[in-house]
Amino acid sequence: MYLFIECWKARQEWITLSQADRANYLTQVSGGVGDLIKAGVEIVSWSMNDKNTSIRGDYDYFAVWKFPNKEIALQFEQIVEQSGWYNYFDQVNFKGSLSDPQSIIETMIKN
Repeated sequence: MYLFIECWKARQEWITLSQADRANYLTQVSGGVGDLIKAGVEIVSWSMNDKNTSIRGDYDYFAVWKFPNKEIALQFEQIVEQSGWYNYFDQVNFKGSLSDPQSIIETMIKN
């Protein structure tokens, strides 16, 4: 199982689009989500980044996805890039296999 976390905010290219153009683009991009769900992908959440967060990251939105394996997560990355998403949004991503605190703590100590 792979987790994928996206954090994004609008670029000027998005801000200058009309609401109709924004809606059309998001409708087009969201069309592939059903195929992801059929492939075993789980949307944990899409959320607004709470402005009242300690040491808040400078992004307005975030999404948490669960992928059944790394290969599908890599396919997702390619789909997002090919959709032109990064032309409209400044984004950072986090991806990694599902783990537990003890394993990560041990890795932190070793590295």
